[in-house]
Amino acid sequence: MRFIIRVVVNAFALWVVTLIPVLQVTITAFPPGETLQLVLTLLAVAAIFALVNTIIGTVVKIVAFPLYIITFGLIGFVINGFLLWLTAWITSGFGWGLTVGSFWWGVLAALIISVINGVFNFILRPQRRTSRRD
Repeated sequence: MRFIIRVVVNAFALWVVTLIPVLQVTITAFPPGETLQLVLTLLAVAAIFALVNTIIGTVVKIVAFPLYIITFGLIGFVINGFLLWLTAWITSGFGWGLTVGSFWWGVLAALIISVINGVFNFILRPQRRTSRRD
């Protein structure tokens, strides 16, 4: 269930990023390219992005741990941009999916996606119930 919510939030974040034309991030929908195909493409790209982030992102972040310390965590922006670019590369092989115009615009797009994901994670996180002992 958490993965499905993560995919839906990622799809929404990717859609928001594609609405900002200066970022040069676009989605090529499944043929014939109508609204339903666009939504399905966003969900598929978001699922691939979540898998890339989970599998490859974890390995890259472990290997880059010394760089996190040296750069006070700023290398994370570059790594997230790389993971977004990698997702675009993977989906471009299918003839549909994500395209990123430039690596540095991809880094900025990944930053916006991270902010949107953070906001939704804050809103959707499970609330802890505190029990009162009187």
